[in-house]
Amino acid sequence: MSEQTRQSVDDYLKAANKKPGEFLFTGRAGPHKSITTRQYARLVSDWIGSVGLDPRLHGTHSLRRTKATLIYRRTGNLRAVQLLLGHTKIESTVRYLGIEVDDALAIAEQVDV
Repeated sequence: MSEQTRQSVDDYLKAANKKPGEFLFTGRAGPHKSITTRQYARLVSDWIGSVGLDPRLHGTHSLRRTKATLIYRRTGNLRAVQLLLGHTKIESTVRYLGIEVDDALAIAEQVDV
C-alpha cells in the first residue's frame, strides 16, 4: 500500500469513526455487513463514468488486469504478479496477462534466485 493510500484510509477511518474489527466499507444491510461485490461493481462503474470513460468497457476485472499488467511491464517479475493475483500455476498468469510463454520464460531466466 502506498503512503498516499495509507493516509487516505486513515483519513476515512477517522471521518467514518470506524472501530477496530468493523468493516472498512459497510453495505446497505447495515453496519455489521460488508459491501457486496455488486455494490462495489456499481461504485466502480460510477467512478469510471465520472472520469469520462465508458463503464461498459471498464470494470473491476479490467482494473485488476491493468494493475497486474503494469506491474509485470515495469518489473518483469512474473512470479510477483502470480502471487498478487493468487494464481497457483504460472501458466495461468501468463495466459491472464496475454504474454507469450517464450517471452515469460526468457524473462524468468534472467532473474537469479
